[in-house]
Amino acid sequence: MSLPPRPTRRCLLGATGAAVSAAVLAACGDDTSDRYESGYVAGDGVSSEIAADDRGEPLEFSGTTYDGEEFATADHDGEVLVINVWYASCPPCRKEAPDLQEISQEYAEDGVRFIGVNVRDAAGPAQAFEERYGITYPSLPDQDAQIMYALRGQVAPNAVPSTLVLDREGRVAARISGALEPSTLRAMIDRVLAE
Repeated sequence: MSLPPRPTRRCLLGATGAAVSAAVLAACGDDTSDRYESGYVAGDGVSSEIAADDRGEPLEFSGTTYDGEEFATADHDGEVLVINVWYASCPPCRKEAPDLQEISQEYAEDGVRFIGVNVRDAAGPAQAFEERYGITYPSLPDQDAQIMYALRGQVAPNAVPSTLVLDREGRVAARISGALEPSTLRAMIDRVLAE
């Protein structure tokens, strides 16, 4: 009776590599593929609210909108400000755009202001997006990531779209990472207005 041939070192290394690769792919599959695609967070957004006593320092950034108007968060002290991070070819951004426009109009008389932060687009694609979806609130271009740097710790770089609600002192009171649910954003704004 002869023994089966001993596997070669190359065979063993190949089998081990294949097993490790399969394990890594299995571990990564469900956790991220449903949620992260092409630099944006897909699906319903993950939301959180921050109690007034636990909020950090006011956010500060400024820039020139696609329409050539100057914008600074400091100019909106005393107002509730909603910041939406987006770009034109992001599918969840397109999905939530009509809701954001509608909500911005609903809350305008309450003194709630909206500002978009576009992380990728030049004026042409950004303004075409705004025209297509009837967006009337302004957006700031941020291709150099200066505003995203100011938002660090509040918005993850790959979490586009993201929406922040700032209280009247300019502090982050609520955030949604990913596509928003309109009723969630309305409830967040209502709670900040009631403070």
